[in-house]
Amino acid sequence: MPARFKAVLFDHDGTLVESEAVHHAIWNQVLQPYGVQIPLELFMAEFSGVPAITNGHDIKKRYALAPDAAELAGTKNGMTAEYLATHAFPLMPGVHESLTRLNAAGLRKGVVTGARMFAIAATLRSHALAPEFEIVISADEVVHSKPAPECYLLALEKMGLQAHEAVALEDTEHGVASAIAAGLACVAIPTTMSAVQDFSAATVVVPDMASAVDWVLKQG
Repeated sequence: MPARFKAVLFDHDGTLVESEAVHHAIWNQVLQPYGVQIPLELFMAEFSGVPAITNGHDIKKRYALAPDAAELAGTKNGMTAEYLATHAFPLMPGVHESLTRLNAAGLRKGVVTGARMFAIAATLRSHALAPEFEIVISADEVVHSKPAPECYLLALEKMGLQAHEAVALEDTEHGVASAIAAGLACVAIPTTMSAVQDFSAATVVVPDMASAVDWVLKQG
């Protein structure tokens, strides 16, 4: 029986790399001059896994700040780029082992993320992962990032795949919504930073990446 899936598409932040705590800290650095701080519980529920520009709109409205969303997001992206110039987000547990298993099964792999390309490039460079992924779709390639389906639809187009031939691995509600809206199956892997979000739309919810790969490889 042929395998159900031909490709696995990985989210970046919170799925491939453990980065959300750093994003929370950087956002609070951005907001410090305005006397505003985002509580961890609020960040986990509303901001984790969301593109910087979307967070910028939310923050401006929520805290009635003078700078526009683009300025807030630009400052956040600049601080993140400075951080990544000397640091690397650590890989989530089980990434190398999972990639090895998917390679052995002959599955194609890509990264589809709402992050900017500079952040994914830092991960691929720091952890020598560039050869592992056929494509990388970042927020720079689309007009509407997650939870819109555009990034996944672009990935399918570039890989020459139908939606039923690919499965997404996501750690946030917004990511799941994006993949499902594009017609993909989606394995949700909640983290401590996203566990309070709603994953009811996911095809399946699992505790870690090893379990996600187990599920993918069992589909036939």
